[in-house]
Amino acid sequence: MNIKKFTLTLLTVGISMSPFTIQAKEHPNLILTEPGVEKMREHLGQVPLFDETLSSVKSQVDAEIAMGIDTPIPKDFSGGYTHQRHKQNFYTAQKAGVLFQVLEDEKYAKYIRDMLFQYEAMYKDLPLHPQERSYSRGKLFWQCLNDSNWLVYMSQAYDAIYDYLSAEERETLETNLFRPFADFISLENPQFFNRVHNHSTWGIAAVGMIGLVMNDEELIQRALYGIEDDGLVVGGKDNDGGTIKVEGQRKGFFANLEEPFSPDGYYTEGPYYQRYAMYPFLIFALAMENNRPDLKVLQHKDNVLLKGVSALLNLSDADGEFFPINDGQKGMSYYSSSLVTAVDLAYFYGNKSPQLLSVVEKQNEVLLDESGLAAAIGVRDGKAKPFVKSSVNLSDGIDGKQGGIGVLRHGDEELTLVFKYAAQGLSHGHYDKLSYSLYEKGDEVLQDYGLARFVNIEQKGGGNYLKENTTWAKTTIAHNTLSINEKKHFNGVYDVASQHHSDLFTFDAEDENVKVVSATEENAYPGTKMQRTMALIKDENFEKPFMLDIMRVNSDTINQYDFPYYYMGQVLDMNFEYESPTSLNPLGDDNGYQHLYVEGRGKAEGENAKFSWLSNGKYYTLTTVNDDNDEILFTRIGANDPQFNLRRDPGIMLRRTDTQDTLFVSVIEPHGSYSPVSESSQNSKSSIASLKVVMDSDDYTGVSITDMKGEKQLFIISNVDASKNAKHSVKIDGKKVSWTGPYFYQ
Repeated sequence: MNIKKFTLTLLTVGISMSPFTIQAKEHPNLILTEPGVEKMREHLGQVPLFDETLSSVKSQVDAEIAMGIDTPIPKDFSGGYTHQRHKQNFYTAQKAGVLFQVLEDEKYAKYIRDMLFQYEAMYKDLPLHPQERSYSRGKLFWQCLNDSNWLVYMSQAYDAIYDYLSAEERETLETNLFRPFADFISLENPQFFNRVHNHSTWGIAAVGMIGLVMNDEELIQRALYGIEDDGLVVGGKDNDGGTIKVEGQRKGFFANLEEPFSPDGYYTEGPYYQRYAMYPFLIFALAMENNRPDLKVLQHKDNVLLKGVSALLNLSDADGEFFPINDGQKGMSYYSSSLVTAVDLAYFYGNKSPQLLSVVEKQNEVLLDESGLAAAIGVRDGKAKPFVKSSVNLSDGIDGKQGGIGVLRHGDEELTLVFKYAAQGLSHGHYDKLSYSLYEKGDEVLQDYGLARFVNIEQKGGGNYLKENTTWAKTTIAHNTLSINEKKHFNGVYDVASQHHSDLFTFDAEDENVKVVSATEENAYPGTKMQRTMALIKDENFEKPFMLDIMRVNSDTINQYDFPYYYMGQVLDMNFEYESPTSLNPLGDDNGYQHLYVEGRGKAEGENAKFSWLSNGKYYTLTTVNDDNDEILFTRIGANDPQFNLRRDPGIMLRRTDTQDTLFVSVIEPHGSYSPVSESSQNSKSSIASLKVVMDSDDYTGVSITDMKGEKQLFIISNVDASKNAKHSVKIDGKKVSWTGPYFYQ
């Protein structure tokens, strides 16, 4: 059938808050457009990747149609049947709308219409969701966030069949379902809607998108600029302990574009939530581009949304999985549907980068719109070039001046260091200043734990955040960084942590063989300054690149310092004596220590402690510079965890007591390999004979590395002058060493 067209003439309506005049629009005009749909139809059967995606979507939707429509009375948390059913409904409806437009098959329009009227009949009398855990309970779902997900997708479905429906049907749906739904997640839940957070982004996009479909200027303005008088109380908290409202906080879509994103496209909550928020950000921006191009929403803040796509791709490992910075579920990757959308839109509305097409090839599906068609045509025509991830320093904060994330890479991700010196990251942030994780290809060498949550697994807390996210995953000791006196950074106080960030000292990835990042932190522990310098070094005397880590600590007081390494794999060997207890006990009582079993205690002896392990067929050795006070602890996560909510991952920790100013120096050295097939072990032992501090002053810190062949490598970092043009000269063992720039290596 041909899609019915309606030409509607509307009176000009003046709205005091808006300079715009409501004009009649033909549909679809939200994400799909008439010209775009025509292009898709014209290319059917000619673009393999687009055709395969369309066929797959058609199979999914046809299977749902065959099952019939179920809109159950809500009762479950995420992971439960009613939650999953309503979620599947909105996904399917959106896809059915695309199929109706492209294939012109009326069965898809009927399916959407019938589903919407079942929701219309339900919603009029639907109370708040029976689960009371959320700070903003929804109606269809346990939280307004998921209600907003529903409306974002259903807006697209409604737009697709808008002209198929009669004027009376549209009036009924808009009066009884869509307008009340939009008012509920905004006016009735300002604590959810009127803030800067990924939750609000979904709510804003939902209200704005249904406003665009309905041509409702009031809803559009509400989405762009927020609710003027929301009646919120300063200092309210959300589910995760984050501040909901602070004095003078901006609101609306533009505020959510401005504040969480840095000029580099980094999103302060971290890549896991950036991935989640990118869909509503981009899809609403595209809807505005198609309806209000004069506002240039898609281009706002110097194309920050398109920069955000590049930032996300660079915040993934060799397998495309996002680094678990802040709250982040491991395994989430650029294969997710939101990144399919993001990459296609970035390709189409950016500079048509052939490098993005190689990501499209890996994703092996496209968005069913004009951008997805363009990407699929580019793939078909052989335009794809490899997307090579190099070292990158991504600033944090609205102006890029609140710390950041430094990613150092050697070669084709042969070794990757992820160094965090960022801001708190809103309510999803962790207390882990100057922390890091280390990867060899796609394998974790030293891990960031990520979040304590089993997303959408009903048996684990209804699929929501577990209490262990606060008691373990967010704590300082859960990360590869320094804990002092068994306390969290900022004492774990969110409002204090949100006022501070670490400061970049230097980031230098220009040298092919030596890449360095260094940052300082002076607020995590009042009266204590930490400066951490990390380098990835490729040296001809070593089989593989290795990581050098220098942590300088200057404090006003005498303290206990705990310095953990959360390695992944099987213990092989060490050069120190240790004792294992006959029964396991927690390391401490609070701040994450209560979740660490002590599996062994040793005493550092000699100049260096060495510890080796095997993981994924690769060998690794940790070499540290010892202090007379160092105790070495073998730990394992899992104490005080009766419901087995935490992974039983191992760690090794250096503990230094009764110490004021101090220096931690260590090397993580990947080497060799093991094949279980051939049972062949290659280069299983460390190449480092000695690791030594040869200089440590206010101005400079120098470290020498002597390999097993007797060759010496020297690394020196300037502690006060990071200028690339600064000239330095020091004496090491009676020999003058001179260089230009923040560091020296030879």
